[in-house]
Amino acid sequence: MATVSEHYATHLAPVYLWMSGGFERAIALGRADLESLNLDLSRCTAAVDLGAGFGMHTIPLAQGGCSVTAIDTSALLLHELHNRSAGLLVRIVTADVLDIEAHVHEAVPLVLCMGDTITHLQSLDEVDRLFHAVSRRLAQQGHFVLTFRDYTSPAQGTARFIPVRSDADRILTCFLEEQGPHMVVHDILHERHEGAWEMRVSAYRKLRLAPTLVVERLQAAGLSALASPGPRGMVSVVATAAE
Repeated sequence: MATVSEHYATHLAPVYLWMSGGFERAIALGRADLESLNLDLSRCTAAVDLGAGFGMHTIPLAQGGCSVTAIDTSALLLHELHNRSAGLLVRIVTADVLDIEAHVHEAVPLVLCMGDTITHLQSLDEVDRLFHAVSRRLAQQGHFVLTFRDYTSPAQGTARFIPVRSDADRILTCFLEEQGPHMVVHDILHERHEGAWEMRVSAYRKLRLAPTLVVERLQAAGLSALASPGPRGMVSVVATAAE
């Protein structure tokens, strides 16, 4: 089974922008995600986007005048971000999100970890490491925003097969399989090459995180936190540093 980084490098990253509906649609969704948080981001001077990818949330923030440090392990997705963020205040870092303190040395008012990125961590120990690291880098009254899918009560039977996107030459389907504290995600990609269909399959593990557990772990890291329904069926959690 592939690691998260391997899965993205060889399987998802090359089709991720297509999977997201194209750049303009993805950026519009990212902007709507940020607006739904009910946070005043108009005066945000600096932010960190963990798992930034091609910039779904980085670019709307930067377009609003915020200086954003975008961290991701996918060189391909970050290359796309580089091309799309010309003229914006975006610093691109190819690194694991757990290494935030090695690349962010000053307190920031906003840290994002959106789009199910947090479930890419493989254990609760890693979750705690990230939460404490973010807590140490948040400015007073700064916000740490997460969105993720709650896999604690996953779909059963044929509902585990999820059509992601399709067109005349490409079909992406996801199949979910429970495996203890993880959910194994099988991404099944069919692509048409010279008139013939080819299938590629890759699988990786996501961590099953309950919203109540995430809130508890954030509070243990010194942050107040509140969970609520998030975009596209995800859970949204906003954590705030003390004064």
